[in-house]
Formats: sequence, C-alpha cells, structure tokens
Amino acid sequence: MTKKVIAILSLFMGLVGYSQENTASPYSAFGIGEVRFRGTEAEKAMGSLAITGDSITVNLLNPASYSHLKLTNFSIGGTSTFSNLKNNINSENAKRTGIDYLNVGIPMGKFGATLGLMPYSSVGYKISNTTTENDLERTKRFSGDGYINKVYLGGAYSFNKNLSFGLNFEYNFGNIENKIVESITNVQLATRELNESSIKGISVKAGFLYNRKLNEKLDFYSGITYQPKSKLNTDNDRTLSTVTFSASGNELVVDQGDTYSNESKLIIPSRFSFGGGIGERNKWLLGADIALLNSKDQTNRLENTLSEYKNGQTYAIGGYYIPDYDSFTNYFKRVIYRAGFRYEKTGLIVNSEDINNYGMNFGFGFPLGTSKLDLGLEFGKRGTTNSNLIQENYFNLSIGLSISDKWFRKVLID
Repeated sequence: MTKKVIAILSLFMGLVGYSQENTASPYSAFGIGEVRFRGTEAEKAMGSLAITGDSITVNLLNPASYSHLKLTNFSIGGTSTFSNLKNNINSENAKRTGIDYLNVGIPMGKFGATLGLMPYSSVGYKISNTTTENDLERTKRFSGDGYINKVYLGGAYSFNKNLSFGLNFEYNFGNIENKIVESITNVQLATRELNESSIKGISVKAGFLYNRKLNEKLDFYSGITYQPKSKLNTDNDRTLSTVTFSASGNELVVDQGDTYSNESKLIIPSRFSFGGGIGERNKWLLGADIALLNSKDQTNRLENTLSEYKNGQTYAIGGYYIPDYDSFTNYFKRVIYRAGFRYEKTGLIVNSEDINNYGMNFGFGFPLGTSKLDLGLEFGKRGTTNSNLIQENYFNLSIGLSISDKWFRKVLID
C-alpha cells in the first residue's frame, strides 16, 4: 500500500496544488478567518452529516469513528472554489484551490488511531473603498492573507458493536497578515499599516457514535461531538510605513517606522453537535445534524467597530443511496450517490447584518476495490448586499481519495 500512497499522493498534489490563500471571502477579515469544513469530501457531500463509522474510511467529523476501521486507511482531499462577489454596484469573480486534509487511520482491534493535517481557518481578501472630501479623493485598500492549520492525533475505543468513543488532540499554528494602504489622488506617497501575527495553541475534540438495529432491515445511527473553548497564543507586530508604487503596482517602502509588538489571545469557540438517522446498511441512509457554536465569546484579531458576535448554529440534512452494493455486472450500481443541505448561522454580525451561509451538496463515491474516489459539488451563498455589504455566490468542486489496505499481514511462506 505504501507505493500506492506515494504514487497517488504525488499525482494528486500535481493536480490540485497547495495554496495558503485558499479563500477569497471578505468575511475572512474578521475573527480567526473563514473556518474551514473539517470533514472528508464524502461527509461534505451529505451537507456535513457524519453519524456513522466505516470499516475502510475515516469519518473526520467524529473521532469515535476511528475504532470502526478494519483496514489501514490513507485519505487526502482538496477543493477548488469559484466565487462571485457582488455588492449593490460591482461584481467580481475569484478562484481558490487548496488541500482540505491529509489523514492516516490505523485499526487496532477495538482501538483505532489517526494522524493528520488540515486547515482550520483561512484569510484571503482584497477590498477597496474610495471617498471624496474637500475635492480630495481618498482610497483605502484593505487586504489580508494567511491561515491557521492544525496537526491532530486521535484515538478511539469501541465498548461494544454499538457504542464507541474517540478523542482528538490538536496543535494549531499559522501566520496571518493584514494591510491597510491609504492613498490620495495625485499624491505620490501613501501610508501603510501592516499587521502580522504568529498563532499557536492546543485544542481537543471528543465524540461518541451509537447505532443499533431497529428490525431486520433498518438501523438507527447517532453521533455526538464536543469541542471545548480554547485560546490560541498570538504574537503581533504592527508597522507603519510610507510607501509609493512602481509602474507595475508593487509597493515600495520609502520610510519605515518603528514596529510595535504585543501578545494577545484568539478564541476558538466551543462547539457541540448531535445528530441521528435511519438507514439500511450498505443501501441507504437519511439523517440530520445540529451544531451549536458558542461564538459570542469570539474576538477579532484586529480592532474594528463594524462587527460583533452572537452564538451560531448549523443545521444539516443529508444521506446516501447505493443501488446495489454487491453488483458485479453494473459498476454504476455500486456507486454511492450522496446529497445534502446545510444552513449555517455563523454568529458574525457586520453592519448590524447577520452573516449566514447556505449550501446545497451533491456527490458520488466511486469504489476502487477497498479504496474509493469521492467527487463533491456544492452550490452556496454567504452574506448579503444589505447595508453596503458583499454577497458571495460560490461553487465548490471537491475531490477526495481514500486508499485502504491491510498493512500488517502474517508471513505464510518464509
């Protein structure tokens, strides 16, 4: 399996690439940036529904799933986002591509373990605002880029065939840069405020999965996860400079002032989710999930008077359908067809407007022996054009590879 992992990983990295600036959302300027989806492409295609464990793939949304593994699993996923950003006057398009997760899951009987890397949040925006005062035209350009990634180590234990518990230990790290450049028409020099932050800290996440048979055909599935509030340590540098611009538009520093440094805390809010559903094993599943986010405790890295926070919620419904799991004559009868819907109240309020996020998902799981290729499509909308804000209409194309094999085999012939 090791050779397969190396070959497919090299191919996937060549196709998808990696970008730290994997968002173009103006709302990533607030808080800790745009919080990324933290599951696999299969879970995303069901609207973020994750209430089951699997013997050959990992459910990254609930750590209790790790003990369900029977084969060692390597998985990688990536997403390309195509966005249309518009207000009441202008409209622009943007594209971003990035890796969603890298994960290895290892079965150990009733135990299961996993090790992985994924982005937690991303910052990437460019906004320009022009005003006229005393016949002088002033332009402010706001921009930011950066990320918070997390490395995680997780373990899970199955108490019996119905109930399992899992726990993740996560180390968060990253760098974020924000700039404000103010210029006046026909004035050669401009002022720039540069804010740079180095971020690191620890968080944990726990989860339960429970299932039982309702009758000969139907099964009941349920899951609970909880992530307590955690604080990330932030080292901040703020520098004021006088700049000019080259013919190509690049900034050239004319005079750089002193750098002011300080330390602060960024908060990852606590999150509690629960969900349930019914289905026929290896045939179909229908379920719903609710997540409660204590985002009123969240703070901005940079001070501003535009935003505030209240508690957020996410509501999801989704499922899958497999026409014939054991079909040998028709490959497409073994394909997993997925769909879901997600409505997210982010808790962010800008200019007194709630910033909500809607997403409609579709996906396919193409079996490749004990491995599979997942393809997901998402159509969504974030924000509003009210109160001079920006509305994002986006389309996500996601691809995930899940490779499973038995690593530790007994030698039959020496």
